Amino acid sequence: MPQIHLHAEPGDYAPVVLLPGDPNRATRIAARFDGGLEASKLVTEHRGLLGYTGTVNGVPVSVQTTMMGTPTTTIVVEELFTLGVETLIRVGTTGGFHGIGIGDVVIPLAAAAWSGIGTILGGGEPTAPTADLDVVLALKRAAEAEGLTAHVGPVVTSDVFYDPSPEGVVRWGRRGYLSVEMETAAVYLLAMRERARGRRARAGCILTVSDVIADQSMAEARALGGAEEAWFRPPEEEVTRRVDLTIGAALAAASELGRR
Repeated sequence: MPQIHLHAEPGDYAPVVLLPGDPNRATRIAARFDGGLEASKLVTEHRGLLGYTGTVNGVPVSVQTTMMGTPTTTIVVEELFTLGVETLIRVGTTGGFHGIGIGDVVIPLAAAAWSGIGTILGGGEPTAPTADLDVVLALKRAAEAEGLTAHVGPVVTSDVFYDPSPEGVVRWGRRGYLSVEMETAAVYLLAMRERARGRRARAGCILTVSDVIADQSMAEARALGGAEEAWFRPPEEEVTRRVDLTIGAALAAASELGRR
């Protein structure tokens, strides 16, 4: 039976799936499969959730859009696991805290669920959304081979991009988190649940630092002249260039993980 949102069948996806939020990024990833976009299979375009299957270095790999935030991400991940997918790699962007540079990559070992999904999937109890170590190590090797500066550690997954707290998200950076984004905790929690059910399920993420959040509260930034002073983001074409380097690392890791 086709999945409600992905409109796909078992076998449509490879065991390893890359998960970008942006459908345009999904197409750019598929264009780097063996033989390019023309050699890839368009699995779904329902609701703009573009998904493709192809090969990378001869290894079957898929890419599937999640859109932004945990709600659509959980829908996509739930349906991918139902369809038999085993390994998920989120390929996204993130806002880095102090000491993290634009264009660096963050590979989250864990993601604090500052998100409703943590309460729902955790049954109202504390959660510890954690990556699979094999995926983390494969991503770190691939990132370093691409010449990227890779940071491995905890991130925070938030439901809001514009945090209304007077402190803003900088409070997480002061606690030692590397960056903030909006999907990782959902991917990790669902993969953990599948492993608890006795099935093979691995998850990891590689995130391009697309903006840097200053070590000051939103209130302090406004006092200096505006909330925009609280973060820095380069021109969009530069963000795209940096993301493309991360995509190369994600593809290399996907082909490695697809062999084992």
